[in-house]
Amino acid sequence: MKEFIKQNGMLIDFAYFEENLDMFINEMEKGLAGENSSLKMLPTYISIDDIPEKRDSVIVIDAGGTNLRIALVNFDYSAPSISYFMRYPMLGTKGPITKDEFFSTLAEYLVPLTGKSKKIGFCFSFPADIVPNRDGRVIYLSKEVKIDGIENSLLGEPLKNSLAEKGFDIENIVILNDTVASLLGAKAVYGSRVFDSYTGFILGTGTNSCYIENNFNILKSEYLKNKPGNCIINIESAGYAKAPRTPVDDSFDSLTEKPGEQLFEKMISGAYQGGLLLEFIRAAVANGCFSKSFEEKLAAVSSLESKEIDDFCYYPYGDNKLAHLSKDNEKDLVSLYELVDAFFERAAVLSVVNLAAILKKTGTGKNPCRPVCISAEGSTFYKCKLLNEKINYYMIEFVRRRLGMYCEFVKAENSTLYGTALAGLLD
Repeated sequence: MKEFIKQNGMLIDFAYFEENLDMFINEMEKGLAGENSSLKMLPTYISIDDIPEKRDSVIVIDAGGTNLRIALVNFDYSAPSISYFMRYPMLGTKGPITKDEFFSTLAEYLVPLTGKSKKIGFCFSFPADIVPNRDGRVIYLSKEVKIDGIENSLLGEPLKNSLAEKGFDIENIVILNDTVASLLGAKAVYGSRVFDSYTGFILGTGTNSCYIENNFNILKSEYLKNKPGNCIINIESAGYAKAPRTPVDDSFDSLTEKPGEQLFEKMISGAYQGGLLLEFIRAAVANGCFSKSFEEKLAAVSSLESKEIDDFCYYPYGDNKLAHLSKDNEKDLVSLYELVDAFFERAAVLSVVNLAAILKKTGTGKNPCRPVCISAEGSTFYKCKLLNEKINYYMIEFVRRRLGMYCEFVKAENSTLYGTALAGLLD
């Protein structure tokens, strides 16, 4: 098994980390310059320095793949709190609707908040091209959400018009995504602490990251590159395509709904964990790493979920799908655990590459008294046993000890709602 792991690029060392770190930074720089890159590096036109000290109430919309949340966030004495909250099924998940129905229904949901605020922060957790006035143009939706005609449509302007028809006077609507909201949520909740900078990191069903970049480095934006200050950049790191891939990765990618897309996400995130690991196990079987009995049992396994991997990591002798494959064969059991461990080793180091690239590129986190705040969200990051402990290990071993850069993971309460509200304060 050790030889199979080595041949498939899962034997990780600092040289592997450094090589991938430099490649990731290179893709970041090309994306910022408007050159061909697998990292989109999308400007949000939100500067953390522009958030006003005097903070009023803000209406918050959080539109995700399953739920639509409406809230009123107050900033009494600078600390955020929620005074109104409603949850609905995401519009378009219970059957197709039109674009006009989407904005009309959304406006109807906001009617109870008439007069509470003239500012709206709108977290839209689907790809959108943010424009300089912080409105957003929808690129596409996930397959679970069906809103006819909304692609290429702006979000803020038509919602503002729908609200005006209902007598609701709104001054400003700011569009952002969940990763950016997570970063701002940490700023809202931990504003009294001194951090060198802030980063948003999502590792759940999918993955993404964002960070604060100096405007003069955003060469592709005529609006920003000569403007003093900074801007939060949505990296869209799921699409990173330079990580070393194996024939197993390519084989698995060909089985996914969109081959060739979101390659980094397919190597580390929760939605693909089970399918990719199953392909690695099958390849190891074909390489003679397991017994005949194991091979026969594996033939009956058609799918694998991330929770089933965790069940095995916690209970390798337990009653779970992977444990059954190696039951009564200690050699198979140890080999399987070694493979699972190496699988998460690679995913962890690639995740750390993403985060370390942000620190190294920006030159932040060099003072241990002023670490970079990483606002981390996602069930895969917090609940995946081996992955979480390995990410934390390599952040210390490679990033702190080898590179001399300091950061701290935080999990801000209601980070999406609070961060979206903070964005909504902007003029």
